[in-house]
Amino acid sequence: MGFNDFMKNLSGHRFTGLQGGRHDIAFMRSLQRDLKTKQSTSIPLNELQVVVFDLETTGFHPDKGDQILSVGAVKITGRHIDDEFYSLVRFDQEIPLPVKELTGLKETDLLQAPEPAEVLEQFFKFSSTSPLVAHHARHEKAFMTHASWKYFRTPFSHRLIDTSFLYRIAEPENSYVRLEDCCERNQIPIIGRHHALGDARLTAALWSVYVEKLQKMGVTTLSQVYEKLAMIR
Repeated sequence: MGFNDFMKNLSGHRFTGLQGGRHDIAFMRSLQRDLKTKQSTSIPLNELQVVVFDLETTGFHPDKGDQILSVGAVKITGRHIDDEFYSLVRFDQEIPLPVKELTGLKETDLLQAPEPAEVLEQFFKFSSTSPLVAHHARHEKAFMTHASWKYFRTPFSHRLIDTSFLYRIAEPENSYVRLEDCCERNQIPIIGRHHALGDARLTAALWSVYVEKLQKMGVTTLSQVYEKLAMIR
């Protein structure tokens, strides 16, 4: 599936069938062991499979009760889209009005969605040991760290790569922060903004663009990305 194709619609897929419980924890602990042995820093960036993801949430503070409402992800290798994931997350309270207006999410849809532990387990099965990528990833990291411990009693151990790591090297003068500004700068059409899968698709397109820019600069692996970042700081 090419970028023009996957940017055209937001159909996605909702996973169902698991209820959460002991098998969740067993799976997560097995995943933790696999993550410890997974090496990704020396693989060429254009050959490295990553999972680009985005969360829609009720707010910014999971430690104060904010919750995940939807998860969207794109599995990508270079410019090739390998697979996609999307699910709403069960939520039985009123969605804050600003979030409802921004995302278009509705309480009736969330009441019928899978439970949080089920969605997260399916997401981790989808991502497996692949590095995760997010745009300004602090938000996603906070919620994944909180949810991993809350539902599975395991740490969030995935390698998490922020898109800013790449454009800080490729375009140090770039002062853009918002996803849409970064996409416009790179002639990426803004489709599906503020939908978890839509934002994941936009971020995946951005990742692919900057991987190519870094390769032209001779920065071809994550190890080299981290080395360059250390020199910038």
